Amino acid sequence: MTAVPARRQRGAALVLVLWLIALLTALVGAFALSARIEQLQQRVQDDTGRAQEIGRAGVAYAMSRLRADSARPPWQPDGRPYRWQFDGAKVDIRIEDEGGKINLNLADAALLEGFLRALQVDPQQATQLAGAIIDWRDADDLSPAGGGAELGDYVAAGLPYGPRNARFETLGELQRVLGISPALYRQMRPMLTLHSRQSRPDGRFARGPVLTALGLDAALVLAQREQEWSGADDPSRPASIATGSGTYSIDCRVTDDRGRIASSRAVVRNAQSVAMGRAYTVLEWEQGMASQ
Repeated sequence: MTAVPARRQRGAALVLVLWLIALLTALVGAFALSARIEQLQQRVQDDTGRAQEIGRAGVAYAMSRLRADSARPPWQPDGRPYRWQFDGAKVDIRIEDEGGKINLNLADAALLEGFLRALQVDPQQATQLAGAIIDWRDADDLSPAGGGAELGDYVAAGLPYGPRNARFETLGELQRVLGISPALYRQMRPMLTLHSRQSRPDGRFARGPVLTALGLDAALVLAQREQEWSGADDPSRPASIATGSGTYSIDCRVTDDRGRIASSRAVVRNAQSVAMGRAYTVLEWEQGMASQ
């Protein structure tokens, strides 16, 4: 009669042991998963950091290639693509002279209106928006003829702010100007600057819509530029000196040996001297996260 309780005790002990084994397995699995996640996070951080450093190296290399060199033709700051290999990664680089862009603080209404029309904005709306941009940065409360937007217009539109009545501090500020939609801002943004020192862009480095705004034949200028690109790396051609404003935006797209991609964008200005080992000054820096 005592054998049955003994078997029950052994069965209960076995169940307890199995529960303990399951619990320990779950704990070990949780620790293993946590360690794996930390390892992956560290790997992503390492890969991102490496891509960022390669991007910085790309900016430095691009600036070095803008300087005249008797052994090879200099790179040109007109947006043409260049490819550089560094530490097992492919770096695609484009350089644009900021002088080829429209300075949002210096451009007059006619240039802004022509630029907006070149982006297929309705002529009447282009006049209105050009005036609104001028009104944002000027100190008075008077709108130019045919367009503009002062405090009353912002209030009527239900906005809790009015024009800044001072110079633009960032290009992103343009999104706050009455009538500038997100889509239009994205179109305008690559061709605008705050860092040039001239009221009219340099046509040698300008994109199509800016050329049109300047009254030039954009198709002809771009076709001539394309012809120059085709022979730019010909060693038999005499090296030309890359000349420009000395302020450049440099876009670097880094693709590593595992196909991960990261992007860097910098606006840099040539230093007046190389004292203290600084060949250029960084005015803006944007870093994109790596992706698969």
